[in-house]
Amino acid sequence: MILNYINGEFIQAQSGKTEKLVNPATEEVIDEITWGNINDCKVAIDAANTAFKTWSKTNVYQRSTILKKAADIIRTNVNDYAKDTVMESGKPMAEAKGEWMVAANLFEWFAEEAKRAYGRTIPAIRNDKRMMTIWQPMGVVGVITAWNFPAYNPARAWAAALAAGCTLVTKGSEFTASSTNCLVKALAEAGLPAGVLNNINGDAAIIGDEFLSNPVVKKISFTGSTRVGKILMDGASKTNTKLSLELGGNAPVIINHDVNVEALAVSSVTAKLRNAGQVCVAPQRFFVHAFVYDQFVAIASDAIKNIKVGYGWEKDTNMGPLINQRQQQQVLEIINHAKHAGAKAAAANAPSDKGWFVPPTLLTNVDETTEAVNKEIFGPVMPIIKWEHKNDVIEWANNTPYGLASYVWTNNINDAFLFSESLEFGMVGINEWAPHATEAPFGGWKQSGIGHESGSEGLFEYMEKKLISWGGL
Repeated sequence: MILNYINGEFIQAQSGKTEKLVNPATEEVIDEITWGNINDCKVAIDAANTAFKTWSKTNVYQRSTILKKAADIIRTNVNDYAKDTVMESGKPMAEAKGEWMVAANLFEWFAEEAKRAYGRTIPAIRNDKRMMTIWQPMGVVGVITAWNFPAYNPARAWAAALAAGCTLVTKGSEFTASSTNCLVKALAEAGLPAGVLNNINGDAAIIGDEFLSNPVVKKISFTGSTRVGKILMDGASKTNTKLSLELGGNAPVIINHDVNVEALAVSSVTAKLRNAGQVCVAPQRFFVHAFVYDQFVAIASDAIKNIKVGYGWEKDTNMGPLINQRQQQQVLEIINHAKHAGAKAAAANAPSDKGWFVPPTLLTNVDETTEAVNKEIFGPVMPIIKWEHKNDVIEWANNTPYGLASYVWTNNINDAFLFSESLEFGMVGINEWAPHATEAPFGGWKQSGIGHESGSEGLFEYMEKKLISWGGL
């Protein structure tokens, strides 16, 4: 059974209630999860509050030692941790191992970056006055993370908050509770003091409400849907709880006429289908210049038909299932809606007897009013739209309430500057599919979020700036 972790102990929920953990590829129950409620959450918050009094006073070198050790433990156990991730998320083993290695990197990077949380001195206008600023940890932080990257999502927030000197009450997804548990065990083994990290399995709405209403919790970090993010914003307005929100995306890809079409069409399919398209920064709307449109579609269609969809533990698998049946049905409805509106589809085969699989699907002749263009798909669907005029494609790309990631492919430096500076998104990748990094800020515009994760910005999200001023000197 996967247990809660409160005040340094793995324990069952007070109610004794449990939920099932299901393999999305086979629909088989693989474990039981203890299911906490508001009472468990209150105990965890109290433990974090008590631990903060000591953890916040440790120096950054002491915190750094523990976080670096956690990184080493993750690397040592990466194969075992990745197996758990594959079984509960369905993603291919190579993707799971890669994700865990990035999680380790996050702990190591923030362990070092915490040593550079410098303040500054400020020259005063008066001779008898001196001023300086310092950064201090915020307090108890509640962290709720999504299932699509069950190691990376928590690591990104946990590492920064712990490095800053905060204590945590966390809630990973019930769909990937085993991966969250692995991360907890790595930190516990690394010597993280009791109460500094507390992890609750339970209903996200109940836990989120307690985070908002409990005055001990100074901030909530949330990774998930824009809908839930708005609920948290409404609640935070009543309590003045600070928020970091990493929400939805609908990333445009602008492909110019001067690219290597053959290579780009193949890499586009690979990028689109990473984690079965269940990626907030996944390239979604492919705007391809008319000059290369037909060639791009032909090559991408062949590539997508050759994708091997299956179980993540099989070596030749390129793509696994979606996380649950609800997600599967939503994506299938988007595909069917596009087809009814006149879209043409090219698709790979997918297992149909069991598991929540969706065949990777390329769509052409797409009606721009359909959900395949206007909604975050979060699945293996690749709509392709033809463009001729730069002003038009910029307008189309920006025509979304989301503003997380965007992509530009061109060998013309003038066009690269035009597109990247015109796109209304927090991140723009030019001739690459990974416009993010451990050492760089990750954040969105518009309805895609508030605040930043990763980079030095990610560390300061969990710290408060204090001005110290002396007079009468």
